[in-house]
Amino acid sequence: MKIFKRALSAELMSSASAIFLIILGIVVAQRAGNIVRQVSRGILPNDAIGTILTFSLVQFMPMMMSLAVFLAVLLTLTRWHRDSEMVIWMSAGLSLRQWVLPIMRFLAPIVLIISLFSLIIMPWASGKADSYREQLKKRDELSSISPGTFKESSAGDRIYFIESFDKLGYEVKNVFVQSKQNGKIGIITANRGSRYKASNGDNFLRLEHGRRYETTPNSLEVMTTEFERYDIRVEAKETAPATTTAQIKSTQSLLSDASAADHAELHWRMAIPISTIVMVLLAIPLSFVDPRAGRSLNIMFAILIFIIYNNLLSIFQAWITQGKISVLVGLWPVHLSFILLGWYLYHRRKHLKPLMPGWLKRTPKIAKP
Repeated sequence: MKIFKRALSAELMSSASAIFLIILGIVVAQRAGNIVRQVSRGILPNDAIGTILTFSLVQFMPMMMSLAVFLAVLLTLTRWHRDSEMVIWMSAGLSLRQWVLPIMRFLAPIVLIISLFSLIIMPWASGKADSYREQLKKRDELSSISPGTFKESSAGDRIYFIESFDKLGYEVKNVFVQSKQNGKIGIITANRGSRYKASNGDNFLRLEHGRRYETTPNSLEVMTTEFERYDIRVEAKETAPATTTAQIKSTQSLLSDASAADHAELHWRMAIPISTIVMVLLAIPLSFVDPRAGRSLNIMFAILIFIIYNNLLSIFQAWITQGKISVLVGLWPVHLSFILLGWYLYHRRKHLKPLMPGWLKRTPKIAKP
């Protein structure tokens, strides 16, 4: 018995670690690509990539851990069925119920970590991410410029091009600025420049050793001016006051608030660790491999159930927010439905009945004589 538990725990741990790293790599690649696209469009500055990516990973951490532990249990037991190890253990007197306790012992600390992220860390990270984005919106126009790219001001009356910044972002080189004032177009070029803040709090870009060209549309006249120093006032962005959403509220404040959106968010946070336990218990009967079916059919069926489960939770959460479902009912109908599904699968597996519908099986063709 000890050998069985030790072998199961070791393989579950190694599988869960490997699957989590794979899921983490996929999420990092997807989120990093999305953030880089926003940076290339000038929506976010270059120095915000690491911070925004970190907050995104913290927000996705409970779902990544839930999926990783579900796939770890499913793939481990599937391999044991496929390699006939499960037959050996059951021949030694182990019943299907005796697999639940060691798997739940393996799952318990992971569920505690998922609960910690879902109830405490995830809302904190969401609040920090929103406040950080608000700070980025309040930055001046120069803060969102990427070196070597053209950037239009928020008012649309000025275009910047800066070839390079220093490490702190205050010294700039090879500057190009085009502006429209009083029906005339002005173009300013300078070899270098610097940023500074005046005593009244206004931000300026000081250009040194450059030229200014001023032209009138539909005219061939060009006025050229050389300067030693030229100051350009950089407009600060005006943003609307930040609104507090249910996603960034702490769990304690959700318990005291009475709005439907707050109750829906509270049910969602509790649903993540609950659904993890339910899906891991479902993985035990789903791991059975029918020799007459495809080798990966049960895995596809299990992943489909996982997707349906989470989508139903999202739908019910939206219905709670809209007032279509009572907050007392919450997401429990979804949990109870899948608990009943798990009981049904355990019952069929206990009586050695196939878990998959008959039309999913591949029936071998018998050659006619």
